[in-house]
Amino acid sequence: QVQLVESGGGLVQPGGSLRLSCAASGRTFSDYVMGWFRQAPGKERKFISAIDWGGAGTHYSDSVKGRFIISRDNAKATVYLQMNSLNPEDTAVYYCAADRSMLTMTSDYSGIDYWGKGTLVTVSS
Repeated sequence: QVQLVESGGGLVQPGGSLRLSCAASGRTFSDYVMGWFRQAPGKERKFISAIDWGGAGTHYSDSVKGRFIISRDNAKATVYLQMNSLNPEDTAVYYCAADRSMLTMTSDYSGIDYWGKGTLVTVSS
């Protein structure tokens, strides 16, 4: 089992920044591809970003490319999501995910092994 705990959410003004963290425990962190998803009120959960086992390979959705940066620290078993130039459309619950497969993380969301419980990000003036 892998336990994932997100933190760093909150209220931010449009144009502002936040950094989300996801701390993992339970298994070897570097064995897992890590990802971030978000779910806005009344909408389905959507892929945001993923990072491979060593941190060299990253993927982003078009909606966040150029504004968000994913990174990981395998020594701390933590993945981060730096979010810049936030706008109200970024308001959502953000979820951390772990899976052994990059294909699953980026394409077959229903097959993802582990999910965190989410952290709420609200972008509003």
